[in-house]
Amino acid sequence: MPALRKIKQYGLTEVYISPDRPAQVDVVLVHGLNGHPKDTWTSKSDVFWPTDVLPEFLENSSLRILTYGYNANVTAFTDGASKDRVHHHAETLASELHANRSLRGCLERPIIFVCHSLGGLVVKRCLIMCRSQENDKLRHLRSIYISTFGILFLGTPHTGSDVAKWGVLLQKICSAVLPKKFMDTSPQLIETLKSNNEVLQNINRLFNDFFSRFHVYFFHETKPLDMKGTREFIVDESSAAPDVQGAERMGIEADHSSMVKFEDDSSPGFEAVAEAIIRYAREAPPVITGRWKEERAHVHLQVHSMADELTRSSADFSQGPPQSEAESRMGRTQYFLTNSDGPPSLMKAYEIEEAEPAEPRRFD
Repeated sequence: MPALRKIKQYGLTEVYISPDRPAQVDVVLVHGLNGHPKDTWTSKSDVFWPTDVLPEFLENSSLRILTYGYNANVTAFTDGASKDRVHHHAETLASELHANRSLRGCLERPIIFVCHSLGGLVVKRCLIMCRSQENDKLRHLRSIYISTFGILFLGTPHTGSDVAKWGVLLQKICSAVLPKKFMDTSPQLIETLKSNNEVLQNINRLFNDFFSRFHVYFFHETKPLDMKGTREFIVDESSAAPDVQGAERMGIEADHSSMVKFEDDSSPGFEAVAEAIIRYAREAPPVITGRWKEERAHVHLQVHSMADELTRSSADFSQGPPQSEAESRMGRTQYFLTNSDGPPSLMKAYEIEEAEPAEPRRFD
């Protein structure tokens, strides 16, 4: 395949596209705390598995693979609700992914997310935000929510409502990815990790409202990580792979960091991850096509409902006192569903101007 293009530290980089046929599915990789869009997925011997290993198994699949990078320093996940930087990263992911797909005319192409560690929380927050967009000016972002078919969570914490547990968990993740000297000299960080976790807690609570919409695969580490003298599981099985109806789950014989750094096709976990991506890519197109039909039908009903309301309002005006010019103009407004290749836009208003009566002709 062609030489790998330089992977941007921030934003989306397309690292692979099926060479012989148009892509039918987008696969998006999202790293976690202190991660990198390439290094997170690269082994010690410099094998970047999305391009060096996976394509060998994609002969019958039509995929485009992108990796997403963002400033995932520790404050992105520990600054508390007042700053909510997870939401900031989620907004950027949604906007960049929409722009990338819109420019290439593939807004309705299915999406499969592959997430490591806290990157899964960024993806969850992104989908929560995109799902809630009903304002006509922001509705285009719903395309990410509508098009998402599956999510692979590798070492992502899905801890429940206990805020204190979030503090312990985040502290362990930071210890795993940050230098020991940094942790030892930053007591304020430890206190933050123990207290300001409501944002992360709420992400999981809100995501649970529509979790069943997606095909989900939970992967958990089965080897403890060397924590500079002690060996610990960073995200244990109960948090990384909860027993949820309809979700697949599996352990990978690796620690929290190396569980996403596949050396070759014999690396623990690679075959399961590759098979899930290929299977989801095969099953996704008809499902996502159906969801787009449902979305258009939903918008169509909204348009007709609002048009009926306007008609009733117009009738009320006609039976009431003389109208002001502004009220008269409102009564002459018609609404139409816009015809677009992207997500259906709710409506556009056009005023129908009445012709001024003509001056009577004079015959001298």
